[in-house]
Amino acid sequence: MTDDPTGPLDGVTVLDASRVLAGPFCGMQLGDLGADVIKVERPDGGDQTRHWTPPAFGDDVASYYASINRNKRSITLNLTTEDGREAFRELASEADVLLENFRVGKAAEWGLDYETLSEVNPGLVYCSITGYGQTGPKADRPAYDLMMQAEGGMMSITGEEGRPPVRVGVAVADLAAGMYATQSILAALFRREFADEGGDRIDVALFDALLGWLSYMATDAFASGEAPERMGSRHPNIAPYQAFEAADGYVVVACASQAIWYRLCEALDRPDLVDDPRFETNEKRVDNREALESILTDAFADATVDEVVDLLRTNDVPVGRIRDVLEAFDDPQAEARGMRQRVSHPTAGEIELPGSPMQFSEYAATARRHPPLLGEHTEDVLAELGYSEAEIERLQEEGVV
Repeated sequence: MTDDPTGPLDGVTVLDASRVLAGPFCGMQLGDLGADVIKVERPDGGDQTRHWTPPAFGDDVASYYASINRNKRSITLNLTTEDGREAFRELASEADVLLENFRVGKAAEWGLDYETLSEVNPGLVYCSITGYGQTGPKADRPAYDLMMQAEGGMMSITGEEGRPPVRVGVAVADLAAGMYATQSILAALFRREFADEGGDRIDVALFDALLGWLSYMATDAFASGEAPERMGSRHPNIAPYQAFEAADGYVVVACASQAIWYRLCEALDRPDLVDDPRFETNEKRVDNREALESILTDAFADATVDEVVDLLRTNDVPVGRIRDVLEAFDDPQAEARGMRQRVSHPTAGEIELPGSPMQFSEYAATARRHPPLLGEHTEDVLAELGYSEAEIERLQEEGVV
């Protein structure tokens, strides 16, 4: 539905009826890859995140909303009305992908479920994102990232030993679900195109996504029969691999191999540590991590962060300073990799957004469209469906759009 020269998904139309984070994050990724993403919002305020301020760009563009809604067109539809649902069905009949995070059962109640829409559009890839999925004893429960991090085990391993659990600083359950949704959609499109199998029904749950992201922490628990505990910046399987305090800040040191361990000892001029039977292998360093941590803490305590970083890098030991978010994006590497995008917005002027990590030799996943104003493209999209000016005007007067 768009003539923009975009990228790998040019020609793919995505109907994004999701809101808040997981679904919009998925939709943005598909948009970054070149799809024409049509964001469907309620006329009475739109996506909730439009109003999650402060902060904002300009007077009214919530930074939260802007972070996950570039490369989309916005159309308003009141899905509580039959006219609104009929327009949605028409959009779905021409879409390749439909993305939604309605409460379980709501889409079926409105006649917007996969079974109904796929009768008209058998090639439709229909992706639902919910807290607990479409099946199971908790399927009907509402869910938020904080709840998922708690119930999904993530908070139990996040934070310092002996201190209260904390959530990961970003909404990892939502972001993980959004990434799994993107992967699933791409796989379904691939299957549709190359196996001639038609569309598919995708069911992504925040709870499942977070359990999947527990990865080696989960298998450590399965293997040992013991639930892992909070370890701060430490690693359960590697030592030393953590943050240390220097005289004016913190650094992280990652000794992920025996060779790096030898180079660390050389950098600190501590050949005695190489010969110390407590530290001769990674397994022994893990078993004796408290003693090792005490020695290394003393070794770094009087040096500045710059001194520690220079010393260890000179000796090819992986080390990094702990930066805040603005410092991270000010890194010339972030600029070189296109991870700090700038886009012109019609009301807020130039705004800055995190870039896309997806890099191609012949395509740049850039912010080609600003995060849309509420309903900015309603008339254009409806006209593309064949609605006349009079029909659009009627829908506007009746509060359908």
